[in-house]
Amino acid sequence: MTPSNSHHATTELEFAMPVDTDIVTDQTHLESADSVDVDTRLDPSEDVTSADRAESTVEVEPSPTRMPRVRWQRIVAYGVLPGLALLLAVGAGYLKWQDNSARQAQTASAQAIHAATESTIAVLSYQPDTADKDLTAARDRLTGAFRDDYTKLINDIVIPGAKQKHISALANIPAAATVSTTENHAVVLVFVNQTVTVGDGVPTNTASSVRITLDKVQDRWLISQFDPV
Repeated sequence: MTPSNSHHATTELEFAMPVDTDIVTDQTHLESADSVDVDTRLDPSEDVTSADRAESTVEVEPSPTRMPRVRWQRIVAYGVLPGLALLLAVGAGYLKWQDNSARQAQTASAQAIHAATESTIAVLSYQPDTADKDLTAARDRLTGAFRDDYTKLINDIVIPGAKQKHISALANIPAAATVSTTENHAVVLVFVNQTVTVGDGVPTNTASSVRITLDKVQDRWLISQFDPV
């Protein structure tokens, strides 16, 4: 083989082998990626930025020492203050109810004493000529079994005796006090002075005390018991 022929064969062989462009491109990309990764890891600006972000995050977090103060403020605002307001309202309502109850008790006591005084005078006072009228009217101040007993007494004994013997009686109440009082029931102790005159005789004075029980019937205090003590 002559030199010329050998050179010609080598040239043909070289041109006969095609170059794989995909392999070259992949190698180029790999080298570029490796360089980017290395540059990214070695870039000091990224580390500084991350540190700054971490520091910023730490500064934004709430301070643990402030949390209890916030909790106490919420407890006071949503728990203590409404509870205190409720207690004050209940206390004011109780005081108002107690004041109203005391006033009602005082009113009932005064009414019971007045009724006991006036009714006792009415049932123990009469004149010979008007005994039936006086004592029958006094019966309307009574109630219950005592009213029935009083009606029988005046019709069978007192009124006939007053007319036949010309008996007159006059009662007055020097003192009276309540023993107990509720809205519809009361007990009153009454001190009675009674003057009885028979015909032209000398008047006789008698002092006594009576325990009177009253019941409130249709806004009226009526005597239900009359017990000498």
